[in-house]
Amino acid sequence: QVQLVESGGGVVQAGGSLRLSCAASGRTFSRYSMGWFRQAPGKEREFVAAISGSGVTTGYVDSVKGRFTISRDNAKNTVYLQMNSLKPEDTAVYYCTAVYTVFSATVYYRKSEYDYWGQGTQVTVSS
Repeated sequence: QVQLVESGGGVVQAGGSLRLSCAASGRTFSRYSMGWFRQAPGKEREFVAAISGSGVTTGYVDSVKGRFTISRDNAKNTVYLQMNSLKPEDTAVYYCTAVYTVFSATVYYRKSEYDYWGQGTQVTVSS
């Protein structure tokens, strides 16, 4: 069992930056592949980025490639999402998610593959 707590959301102007953090409970954080999803009003929750347990593999949705960077610090049980060059269409609630895996270099892209979810943090980008 792992609990996830997101932080770092807020209101920013277009072109600005935010860094989201997700703190996880538990002692085997490196055994969890982590992801970020987002959900805008009236839309489905969508994949944003993922990182493997070891941190060697990452994946991104095309719309954020080159602007967002996912990273993790296994010593601090924390995963980050650095978001640069933000656009109004990035406005959404961002969710941190985790799945236990023995495959340390594997990332996951589908909601159904993840077992644990945080409560979400709101990101609003004004034009």
